[in-house]
Amino acid sequence: MIAKKLSEMLNEQINKELYSAYLYRAISNYYAAKGLKGFSNWFAVQAGEELDHAWKINGYLIDEGVVPVLETISAPVGSFDDLRAPLVAAYEHEKFITSSINEIFKAADGEDDYRTKRFIGWFIDEQAEEEKNASDLVTEYDLFGSSSQGLFMLDSKLGDRK
Repeated sequence: MIAKKLSEMLNEQINKELYSAYLYRAISNYYAAKGLKGFSNWFAVQAGEELDHAWKINGYLIDEGVVPVLETISAPVGSFDDLRAPLVAAYEHEKFITSSINEIFKAADGEDDYRTKRFIGWFIDEQAEEEKNASDLVTEYDLFGSSSQGLFMLDSKLGDRK
């Protein structure tokens, strides 16, 4: 049986993942409105991945005999000062999610809950990838995004992601 504190943390994580999907959809919409279809596509794909993460945790809780509670999801920021700002916001958000996942792992370790530690291990690996991708995107924008040719190249590259 999963500890109450741990099940509550996992339940909160479902809602954080759902918020992530909202945030990335809002960023996708922002870029679409700016005519940057590649950036829009990249964040739309990210939004879908975040939903997958939420439902993966939801399923785990159900398997552990816990009925997940879906809370109200706050509206994300949908407007930004410039084209770089959403990239930085996404990177900062990924660091926040990583911190949250790490806290769940720490709590599972404290409860000697090896099954949950193993489950959360997948998310730890996933967050390493998510943070790297978000950081790389900021770096690439800083290198290439200041020129229209560089922005076009980066937008085209991001449009290939499915």
